[in-house]
Amino acid sequence: MLRKISAPSLLLLIVLVGFPQISETIYTPSLPDIAEQLQVSGNRIQLTLSIYFLGFAVGVFFWGRLSDLIGRRPSLLWGIAVYGIGSLGCYFSPSSEWLLVSRFIQAFGASTGSVVTQTILRESIPDDKRHGMFAQISAALAFTPAIGPLLGGWIDQWLGFRAVFMTLIVISVAIFAYTWTSLQETRDAASITKTSSFAVARKMLTDGRIWAFGFLIGAMNGILFSYYAEAPFIFIDFFGLEPGWFGLLGICVALSSIMGAMLSKKLLSRLTAEKIIVWGCLTASAGALILVALVLIGLQSSTISMAFFVACLFILLLGVGMAIPNCLSLALVQYKDVVGTAGAVFGLGYYLLVSLITSGMSYLHNDSLLTMPLYFLCLAIVMILVSKALLSRSTVGESLQTKRS
Repeated sequence: MLRKISAPSLLLLIVLVGFPQISETIYTPSLPDIAEQLQVSGNRIQLTLSIYFLGFAVGVFFWGRLSDLIGRRPSLLWGIAVYGIGSLGCYFSPSSEWLLVSRFIQAFGASTGSVVTQTILRESIPDDKRHGMFAQISAALAFTPAIGPLLGGWIDQWLGFRAVFMTLIVISVAIFAYTWTSLQETRDAASITKTSSFAVARKMLTDGRIWAFGFLIGAMNGILFSYYAEAPFIFIDFFGLEPGWFGLLGICVALSSIMGAMLSKKLLSRLTAEKIIVWGCLTASAGALILVALVLIGLQSSTISMAFFVACLFILLLGVGMAIPNCLSLALVQYKDVVGTAGAVFGLGYYLLVSLITSGMSYLHNDSLLTMPLYFLCLAIVMILVSKALLSRSTVGESLQTKRS
């Protein structure tokens, strides 16, 4: 008989899933400053975001697999410790090469907060409550990428970019202490199937739904973090915002993701999760299309032009906020017996895609306002096609099940 698994507090789950995102975006207002101080190009310094997701992808696989072997709690604690070491390396970085290596280590450790916490959610929250819980956490997490630039912008403006990395060192110590004192082990050893990661990966590679959900989650996160990579050069260099005020702007943008997640939760009473994903992708593509048109018409370095630019981003990220919680909730429903390992393999795949997409933004960076909107529009169009294919497959499956009944 399996023991009853008690769910950790919502606050702890939000902290554990949220700190990797804060770490990703907290130094984005400093990107122009870091490029100048380390005497490298904007394209090269944007690679510190891409390398973060590469380290994240490798770490997701490692910690997800390890959590099945040694437990969720120790995997989280070890990962947070590695994250602190990486943050320390970022603080002392004398060159862009050193910073790239340190960001990889930092991301490798931080990834435990994503994959292990999602595993905890999937194994400790009943199926009928999991969609809503993911929506709640997604709404709260929409603020974490915004908290990063807000906090980092003012720290950079007053104390310099190295103080931003010192802040991450302090955060790592605080989260380690919080996890140590508040998290109990949720893995039930008796429920873990002794399946190799290669066997799970082989099964997932032939699963069309996994490919679809992996692409959607990777593309949406790629859009979100490509925005945080490119936005400092748009709002600070073109529109002339100070780093601190740019960080404040991030809260306005984050509201769209929060509203999207809240809208998703409300729509679950009337629509299937797959249909909400389609509507989210359509909304995101509409925002990207309007943004392209706005830039083609012509934007000036003025407050009014900036307001229109932000409004279009709001629509785009509203759609992302609607779709992501449902993708995360549905992705691994058929892998409950190996959820830790499946989460590791799945996370490896979609975070590699996030790294690829943010690398694409870095490669395309050319100080043009049109580059980012066009890039997002292309991604959003493919997202629509994939989400509609998912919906069609789900509808066919339901019809077959009804006939059998």
